[in-house]
Amino acid sequence: MALYADENFSLPVVLELRRLGIDVLTVSEDGKANQGIPDDEILARAVELGRAVLTGNRQYFKRLHRIQPNHAGIIICTFDADFIGQANRIAAALASTDELTGDELTGKLIRVYRPASPSRAA
Repeated sequence: MALYADENFSLPVVLELRRLGIDVLTVSEDGKANQGIPDDEILARAVELGRAVLTGNRQYFKRLHRIQPNHAGIIICTFDADFIGQANRIAAALASTDELTGDELTGKLIRVYRPASPSRAA
């Protein structure tokens, strides 16, 4: 699976995903750093590259998924300072999606949330 991490996505998570064997290209590596590119253009670029978007901008990408469902996939995540844990949850979500459907992320919206902390669960 090939991912396209938007500009605000955590680099330590990207690096851990790569260590896990996942192909991740960042917006910055694509030569588009610090340009304030709108999210719909990020999605269009990801489609052009055949990559699923990896983002923390959940609300806007949920909306984009509804109005523009023909994409290579969107993975929305809550911020988590446990970068390794977050990368592992993303990898697990990708693996289970592939196992369940027999294909990649085309047209899918995958949600990866930070686990509830004990203080939040109480």
